[in-house]
Amino acid sequence: MKLRDLLKDIPFTYTAVDLDIDIREVRYDSRAVQPGDLFVAVRGFATDGHAYIGMALKKGAVAVVCEQAGKGIPAVIVPDARAALADIAGNRFDHPSRKLTMVGVTGTNGKTTTTTLVKHILEAEGHKVGLIGTNQNMIGDEVIPTERTTPESYELQALFARMAEAGCTHCVMEVSSHSLVLDRVRGVRFAVGAFTNLTQDHLDFHKTMEAYREAKAKLFTISDKGVVNLDDPVADKMLADATCPCLTFSADKDAADLSAKNIELGASGVSFVAATRDAIARVSLGIPGHFSVENALAALGVCVALGVPLEHAARALGTAHGVKGRAEVVPTDTDYTVLIDYAHAPDGVSNILRTVRGFAKGRVIALFGCGGDRDRTKRPIMGHLAAELSDYCIVTSDNPRTEQPEAIIEDIVAGMKAAKVPVDVICDRRAAIYHALDIAQKDDVIVLMGKGHETYQEIDHVKHHMDEREIVADYFKEKNV
Repeated sequence: MKLRDLLKDIPFTYTAVDLDIDIREVRYDSRAVQPGDLFVAVRGFATDGHAYIGMALKKGAVAVVCEQAGKGIPAVIVPDARAALADIAGNRFDHPSRKLTMVGVTGTNGKTTTTTLVKHILEAEGHKVGLIGTNQNMIGDEVIPTERTTPESYELQALFARMAEAGCTHCVMEVSSHSLVLDRVRGVRFAVGAFTNLTQDHLDFHKTMEAYREAKAKLFTISDKGVVNLDDPVADKMLADATCPCLTFSADKDAADLSAKNIELGASGVSFVAATRDAIARVSLGIPGHFSVENALAALGVCVALGVPLEHAARALGTAHGVKGRAEVVPTDTDYTVLIDYAHAPDGVSNILRTVRGFAKGRVIALFGCGGDRDRTKRPIMGHLAAELSDYCIVTSDNPRTEQPEAIIEDIVAGMKAAKVPVDVICDRRAAIYHALDIAQKDDVIVLMGKGHETYQEIDHVKHHMDEREIVADYFKEKNV
């Protein structure tokens, strides 16, 4: 592809390279550069791509897109290299998102379940659907592993292209606040954007809750229609910032465009009557917890906004299954229950423990930690909530990353000083899980929080294999139970 074509509609202030030069591929990681490539130097938070321009040229890059460059560099100077990368990616893959009906879901919690439910409904309507999210990416039934909730813009456009080539008509994706701020979804127009909720998370990046909310609100400036949870405290602000018409949903407000009535919560799932101004339908979903009602309403709202009849969407939810790592039951063949849940923020901890409290006949045993190199202020809050909503707490390590696990645990325990329940601290997560299983009694529910779908533990930039399902299975093998 010609450099000129890659730079179509991208403003640049200076170029020291022939725009008609052929480009083999586009790279933003200098380690991946090969002869004939274009290197885009993006400023990051840990590293600055400008520091690796020399390396990229030595490896054979024939041109560099950057914000500044020294003499003799075959550079194209742009005001914002990160934004340019997204635009270049769109040009490189011929803007594949325009060939798909795009659905984006943002929010602190519920994104993975909501997107999965939307995919299930659309497939029941006969569409081939791509999925991009925290657990995995999918092209129809094909599973593609993922590293982050929303991939970098270049990988994202490449994935859209694969979806379009495979015959997908729709793409349903989780849209993280990071991706909206960092231009990962730049150039993508969503047919429908949805907002689930806003609770404390990612303040290490956004600094304030208002900045976090404003980041998520950006989705409703790049969507044709919006779907907003009217029950969330920031709903009015989200609606005020939206530049598209919005459908609202609620689990307890009749004023919403889509509401849930006659809600029934059980250990095996939820049921309710979904009602719009024009239709009504009975919904049954095999995922427990009041938050499942909200997720179901969000999915229904998206599909109604896309033109799917409410009755069709409700019927499809009756055959939907749970999502890996979200209130997931681990088979144990015992008289107590083990659940795995991705809860890694205060609201997630509160949601899953309140849900379990609603059906547990015995004790609720909460096992959790907090991720390193992330928002420290939520650690004592999570500790307080876990102690308040469980009967027994086991504090352990999550993904410590570059922090010392003991220091993270100290932050958590600071919020548990007034705990009226037993609190055990066991840094080794495998040993902590074994301890939880050792103390479990008839009718107890053990809730392993934080890891969810993850099958690794990240320590000093290295991901070590750790699957909690395997750990539970190993326990029973070793105990000969």
